[in-house]
Amino acid sequence: MSDRVAPVDPSDVEGQLFGRAAEITRILAKHGLKDVLGRGSSDELTSLARARRLREALEELGPTFAKLGQILSTRPDLLPPEVIEELSTLQEEVTPLTEAEVVAVMEEELRVPWEDVFEHIEPAPLAAGTIGQVHRATLEGGDRVVVKVQRPNAATDIYRDLGLLELLASKTADRPTFRRLVDVPAVVEHLSASLKRELDFRMEAANIDRMRGVLDSYSRLDVPAVYGELSSSRLLVMQEVQGVPVREAPEGTLRTEAARQLLESYYEQILTVGFFHADPHPGNMKWWNDKIYFLDFGMVGEVDPATREYLLLLLMAFWREDVPFLTDVLLMLSGDDQRSDLDVGKIETELGELIGTFRHSSLKEIQLGPVLQGITEIAAHNDMRLPASMALTGKALAQMQLTAAELDPTLDPFAVAGTYLFKSLAGRLRDRADPQRLVYDAQKAKVRLTRLAEAIERMAGTRPGQRFQVQFTGTERLEVTIRNAARRVSVGIVAGTCIIATGVTADSHVVGSWLPITLGIVGAVLAIGLMLDILRGNR
Repeated sequence: MSDRVAPVDPSDVEGQLFGRAAEITRILAKHGLKDVLGRGSSDELTSLARARRLREALEELGPTFAKLGQILSTRPDLLPPEVIEELSTLQEEVTPLTEAEVVAVMEEELRVPWEDVFEHIEPAPLAAGTIGQVHRATLEGGDRVVVKVQRPNAATDIYRDLGLLELLASKTADRPTFRRLVDVPAVVEHLSASLKRELDFRMEAANIDRMRGVLDSYSRLDVPAVYGELSSSRLLVMQEVQGVPVREAPEGTLRTEAARQLLESYYEQILTVGFFHADPHPGNMKWWNDKIYFLDFGMVGEVDPATREYLLLLLMAFWREDVPFLTDVLLMLSGDDQRSDLDVGKIETELGELIGTFRHSSLKEIQLGPVLQGITEIAAHNDMRLPASMALTGKALAQMQLTAAELDPTLDPFAVAGTYLFKSLAGRLRDRADPQRLVYDAQKAKVRLTRLAEAIERMAGTRPGQRFQVQFTGTERLEVTIRNAARRVSVGIVAGTCIIATGVTADSHVVGSWLPITLGIVGAVLAIGLMLDILRGNR
């Protein structure tokens, strides 16, 4: 198989840009986009009218810009809500490839005549998009498959338009007029990375294989098989999922079980694995063989471990209606917890109002996607930059929960979340019951506690090194008091750790009974000694 992407060098794009730049300028002027960019009177157009003009201009600019607009519609952290809503209606209006064009790309990638591999290929496409076109086919062995073929000029056209956008970003990076509308460099960076990933079909194949592993424990969820030996960067051959739209799944326990697993799997994808299908609308799911099959893995999202932890805390704080803690988590997530120029009171008020919109809803009526999207918009209004994955996560959760609600309207998202978190915690406890893991964790805790105790003692001046010094006149006993306090804190930490470890190891069947007994005795002795020391000091 061919392992190359279409031979396009982005560094050679500039020589091809001038004609396209003139055409883009003409179309933007035709639709009055100078007002959208802030060069005209902002009072002449409403926000909705400007958004509509932007959408119409992108459609006229052609397939690549329509694709860019669709990607932008997933980023409420970068664009105003009215623009997001308008761009979400963009459609890819492209002329389908001819049969000869499809065959030419297939044979170039297969390096053999198509008849040597396929028994039959449906001439009419299932779908035709900016980057690829999809056809049903039958392999020589009789397997029914779908074949995704990349358009011959897709890479050339996309690199050309991205080159123009990158020039625009470089020209507008320091212009406040543009930055008030949108962070152009951030937009272009995101679009460029997304489109370049979509140009390599091997990435989509890898996404499918990775998701198969994530869904392995869910009996009602699956993904199509990939024929790796027939696939390349411009050709993707997959098992044909022959079922019905997921909305048409037959009523019964299998349908409701699939809905619950769909919801639970998204908690795992986002909060545990950090890898999720980012476009789970009903059109990208089918019901076949009593399972929900995910389709179209051109758009996936990834969430780093730190963001996953904060995201879980956000949902829990929202559930408990704890506005101050929700604000703290949001500030930590954006990295703005040390900023002095933020109006924290205003942020708390806006978050409180967001919670208020859901306060009288039952748990099963709360939509997790809109919750996260609302939090993202509040952050954007207050000049806080959240991780890009947050916006995509909110959109994916919104789409997924609507699908799950269609399958089972009685499903409670927070009840499923509680079940998932309990199972996740139980799994972690089982992992920690491993003797080698226990020894490792004990040693790690010992080192950390030792370093903490040493740091406290250095601050108090009882060990060499940098110390915390306060010069007061006539307070000779202060240093002795600090030393005693540091010693007591250190002993208290160690005693508490031993007592906790006693409970953990006593409940485990994989360690000897001597270990919890020993830890308990050490903890008790230290605790008694600490109490006596405190009593002596108070006399």
